Amino acid sequence: MEKTVVSITNLLKQFPVGGDFFTALKDVNLKLNEGGFLGLVGPSGSGKTTLLNIIGGLDSPTQGDVHVLGHSMDNTSHNERARLRRKYMGFIFQSYNLLPVYTVFENVELPLILNNIDPNEREKLVSEAIEAVGLSHRRNARPTTLSGGESQRTAIARAIVHKPALILADEPTANLDAENSHHIMKILVELNKELTSSFVFATHDEKIMGYLKRIVYLEDGQIIKDETIK
Repeated sequence: MEKTVVSITNLLKQFPVGGDFFTALKDVNLKLNEGGFLGLVGPSGSGKTTLLNIIGGLDSPTQGDVHVLGHSMDNTSHNERARLRRKYMGFIFQSYNLLPVYTVFENVELPLILNNIDPNEREKLVSEAIEAVGLSHRRNARPTTLSGGESQRTAIARAIVHKPALILADEPTANLDAENSHHIMKILVELNKELTSSFVFATHDEKIMGYLKRIVYLEDGQIIKDETIK
């Protein structure tokens, strides 16, 4: 029996604007099983990043049930959500979010330090993650000396170093050219196979879509199509 990683029922998300509300998501129902490779696709303002943030516990629903990795995200404290993210999730952002004073190795190591992993185990896990994204030769470089593709690969290594059950990626190829975009996606496809981690992308980059196993199309905050790719 397949394990459900994300389960969303009757999701509504509204933001206060002046004296009124802006509805970012409405009537959203979504289920993702272990090992999924799913893209939330739609134009700017369709709600895909908001939905990704709710799945990751970075934002809360206005109404509805959101269960991630067996935990109710709408009935979970801020600290508990932070613990879930730290232990079981990895995040890849379009802006990389690398710490400039740290080397590639130290940036990738950070989640393991936060999870109190033993130093010897940290060395092994970081080396494996950096090798997986093809950056072993750059392990002592600082972010200011990296290309865009190398920066994004460092961010991916940081996201996968603790072997999370769920990896969330927000426009991960937006700042990359076509060659780097395809290189990044091939790495992520391989990691999806090797780690059995589930991936959720928020994107409108057509270069990503050819790699996805499933595409959920959003428009005006609603799912208009849910397509499994053969």
